[in-house]
Amino acid sequence: MKPCLQLVFLIFLICHTAAEFFTSIGQMTDLIYAEKDLVQSLKEYIRAEEAKLSQIKSWAEKMDVLTSKSTSDPEGYLAHPVNAYKLVKRLNTDWLELENLVLQDTTNGFIANLTIQRQFFPTEEDETGAAKALMRLQDTYKLDPETLSRGNLPGTKYKSSLTVSDCFGMGKTAYNDGDYYHTVLWMEQALKQHDEGEDTTVSKVEILDYLSYAVFQFGDLHRAMELTRRLISLDSTHERAGSNLRYFEKLLEKEREEKSRENSLNKTMAATEPVVQSGAYERPLDYLPERDIYEALCRGEGVKMTPRRQKRLFCRYHNGNRNPHLLIAPFKEEDEWDSPHIVRYYDVMSDEEIEKIKQLAKPRLARATVRDPKTGVLTVASYRVSKSSWLEEDDDPVVGKVNQRMQQITGLTVKTAELLQVANYGMGGQYEPHFDFSRRPFDSTLKSEGNRLATFLNYMSDVEAGGATVFPDFGAAIWPKKGTAVFWYNLFRSGEGDYRTRHAACPVLVGCKWVSNKWFHERGNEFLRPCGRTEVD
Repeated sequence: MKPCLQLVFLIFLICHTAAEFFTSIGQMTDLIYAEKDLVQSLKEYIRAEEAKLSQIKSWAEKMDVLTSKSTSDPEGYLAHPVNAYKLVKRLNTDWLELENLVLQDTTNGFIANLTIQRQFFPTEEDETGAAKALMRLQDTYKLDPETLSRGNLPGTKYKSSLTVSDCFGMGKTAYNDGDYYHTVLWMEQALKQHDEGEDTTVSKVEILDYLSYAVFQFGDLHRAMELTRRLISLDSTHERAGSNLRYFEKLLEKEREEKSRENSLNKTMAATEPVVQSGAYERPLDYLPERDIYEALCRGEGVKMTPRRQKRLFCRYHNGNRNPHLLIAPFKEEDEWDSPHIVRYYDVMSDEEIEKIKQLAKPRLARATVRDPKTGVLTVASYRVSKSSWLEEDDDPVVGKVNQRMQQITGLTVKTAELLQVANYGMGGQYEPHFDFSRRPFDSTLKSEGNRLATFLNYMSDVEAGGATVFPDFGAAIWPKKGTAVFWYNLFRSGEGDYRTRHAACPVLVGCKWVSNKWFHERGNEFLRPCGRTEVD
């Protein structure tokens, strides 16, 4: 790489140190170019090594011919004075030059480049985050490890697969997180591919060691013993496996004694262990009460779009209540849901505007945060995996242009609205069910600007698979379409929060999801959206 280009690249990398690359596909694309640069550097090193070896090989071949001749008749060979001189010269000078050539270090350029760039590489946290992202996709979209390992995903242009080592790494990540459910799934996949003869440096003993213990954590003693015995058959000196097997046998014997005494083992086990027969284990429950509904909607299942409701949804041209700017060129408006009313607008942003917004946002992207419900402090969370940035109208005329367009469409003022937020979702990027409006009395903006009245969400990319916006309370799923936007009110006209608007951004299965949004606040909109007659108007 030329010095000036390398400098520009390094300046970019410095701006993204400790950048949590896995949380933004947009920024992960820059790693592609970093790896390409390293490959070029490596190829230059290989060319230098090959040139050096070519010189050494040529010297060796020449000397092989010469020494074959000289050793056949040493005295006769040295009888010629030129041969005698050249022998002395070779041993005193030429072989020293060869030594210097052999000792010449051609790795300097490559190692220097690698050393400089390594400090800006993804971290252990990124690798862990990426592994957990794959597990999230696995759970949300009900993908078995075989499907993910073989790379059989919808809408993919470049197919890729996981090796035994990759699957083993996934299992270790889950194990280190105390997640034995995914440990079992991925260690079983690693073992399956190993048994099929895939070439790998990971041994079956290592896989069985993790797998047997994870199975034991589910209370499946019989299978844990079976796996441990297989491990010992491969490595009879494995101390931990031997002690584990003895411990399992004691536990099993104890269970048999209890069974003979009480004859109620099945009842006892059903109350305490989440084990299903045949080595399949249930996914543990977590903190999200609507997990099953949310994930089903992400898969396009359970959407409550009945024929009766469908008849209440229409398409129309929208002129923003006869806004002068929209009379000649109204927007196409489509009802996505009747109650609460959610609409989609088409051709809200052009491709050029989208690219400009992305270009402005990309250098400023930072891990999206959430507010801790107890302390009110902004913090990162595993249930929101994306990066976002905030754009002001002074950043570029296109920002003001987009803001004015949203004001014209909604009839609400942007003067008290929040800045334009741009978000890019990373591997398995998501934002689990949440409310846009605040339910916390300590929010300082509530007094001055009021609550978040409405949400205007621009889709700035198509998504090949996944990435829907879903509403678990009433069973709606809205799929991203580049250039379109969806709009809904978060508050009733009374100012009370509409709890039906709890929504989520589903994990992106395949693709790169870019969105931007504007949150309109109550202040300044009192007469633009006046109060209703009842609390729930």
